[in-house]
Amino acid sequence: MTIQNLKAQNLILFEVISGSKSFGLNTPTSDTDIKGVYYLPKEKFFGLDYIPQISNETNDEVYYEIGRFVELLLKNNPNILEILASPEDCILYKHPLMEHLKIEDFLSKLCKDSFAGYAVTQIKKARGLNKKIVNPMPKEKKSLLDFCYVLKGYETIPLLEFLQENNWNQEQIGLVNLPNSKGMFAMFYDDNKTLGYKGIIQKENSNEVSLSSIPKKEKGIGYLSCNQDGYSKYCKEYTEYWSWIEKRNEERYHTNQQHGKNYDSKNMMHTIRLLQTAEQILSTGKLNIRVSNREELLAIKAGNKEYDDLLEMADHLITSIESHYLTSNLPEKPDEEKVIQTLIEIRKKLYK
Repeated sequence: MTIQNLKAQNLILFEVISGSKSFGLNTPTSDTDIKGVYYLPKEKFFGLDYIPQISNETNDEVYYEIGRFVELLLKNNPNILEILASPEDCILYKHPLMEHLKIEDFLSKLCKDSFAGYAVTQIKKARGLNKKIVNPMPKEKKSLLDFCYVLKGYETIPLLEFLQENNWNQEQIGLVNLPNSKGMFAMFYDDNKTLGYKGIIQKENSNEVSLSSIPKKEKGIGYLSCNQDGYSKYCKEYTEYWSWIEKRNEERYHTNQQHGKNYDSKNMMHTIRLLQTAEQILSTGKLNIRVSNREELLAIKAGNKEYDDLLEMADHLITSIESHYLTSNLPEKPDEEKVIQTLIEIRKKLYK
């Protein structure tokens, strides 16, 4: 089922412009994100083909089945609360039944963890980008051989250096485990390629060394140490880095490069905005997503703030959130029974 199917069958209940335009943070280059709520045809809802969420390929248009939408509202999910609290000028369509879902029935003290927890995730993203920018990874991928070393007296030397010094091929080396020594192996060399040694690795992308059967009386050429854990960590970081390179928003990346602060400034802007929103909910009991400090937030997005200053700002907001949490008149969590009854009534009218 696609968004086009939803519209063709008049299944849309709510449709809004979300993101920067709804927050009042849009600039001439901002995308238009669309979010919405739908209900399923009767046979799909009552059958086995329940579909909780539908989006387009770029994920900038996302629609939630009304039951899923209510479920996330009950959890005080930031994105979903913000959809329901969309300003009037961002609402493209609203079915009369959506009037039964009122924002005040969902706002609760749960927002402290849902908003602040999401903000912490954003901080981690910013730190992750810092690491990727400062430590770029070469496109040529290392092999397990690059994580192997050979004992030489009281020192170790890289395996590849050891092989080059002796004009040896890794394919002609046989390895055997050393008892009670994780990652340590005795090495033997087959000069004439007649002993059937399997080599240190059999393929370029092997993630473990190969072991061979060594004839008795064969003389060893040394001892090998293999850091397999280090190679596994490297492979994970390599995959993450080049996946990020492939998927990153080039315009956003170059903005981060230009301001030279080595953090994802857009994520940090949303971190501060989320914390300010949580502070607003707990102190006023209301949610107004149209920001009153547009210039301050856009300055953060532009990279005009130092990273440490932003972390300090976030710490102050978290302290304020904790303080308002103790005095807030909001309920600990939404009245789930009341909300579910509302959902049931909506569904009855939709499927009458």
